Amino acid sequence: MVDRLFMEPSLAELYDAFCVGRRDFYFYLPLVMSAARVLDVGCGTGELLCLARGSGHTGRLCGLDPADAMLDEARKQEDVEWVLGDLSSVDWEREFDLTVMTGHAFQVLVEDDEIRDALGAIRSALTDSGRFVFETRNPRVREWESWVPENAVTVEHGGRAVKMAHQVEEPVVGDVVSFTATFSSPSWDRPQVSRSTLRFLNEDKLCGFLDDAGLVIDEQFGDWERQQLTSASPEIITVARRG
Repeated sequence: MVDRLFMEPSLAELYDAFCVGRRDFYFYLPLVMSAARVLDVGCGTGELLCLARGSGHTGRLCGLDPADAMLDEARKQEDVEWVLGDLSSVDWEREFDLTVMTGHAFQVLVEDDEIRDALGAIRSALTDSGRFVFETRNPRVREWESWVPENAVTVEHGGRAVKMAHQVEEPVVGDVVSFTATFSSPSWDRPQVSRSTLRFLNEDKLCGFLDDAGLVIDEQFGDWERQQLTSASPEIITVARRG
């Protein structure tokens, strides 16, 4: 089930407004620009691929996402291939030099079998020298503890103010975290609530899944400035290749 945040058109059109100044794009965009054929899994509104095309990328750019409302935003860029679905609904074989999952999209894979199937599909989609690059939040930092209503964020969009507030469902057990995002605006009759569940894999489990899928880790970083991964790093950024 796709989260309401991505399915509801009125919320999907707010996504980029809440993500202005994304630091991860400074990391991913050069990788995309250097690859002839790129697949963005969980592409959302397609901002990364649109930036690549606007920056002069002339090769194949393909965005895959299960939320039609998000792709409606992405389809405003017509010279990119937009595919509605997820990795279980496609059958690409050695078609892409680079596959990326940005915006912590990898964390929506909660069950072990989901992770295994997704990684298997990604490996199949990569060329023999292809790379898979993605990030997941470092569970040791316990970022979810800051997802409280007191840290709500408000943006201006379309002439109105919209507030987004998070609330984690307690207790958090293991490496799976469920939470709600509540969107409200003085111009709306009522708030809109979206529920999400994410998995926070540690390094060892993550490496195990990649290894089982036949993907070899080339590099890992702890932040978007490519600093060494430590226990205090906010991210686990992984660059892997088809083994």
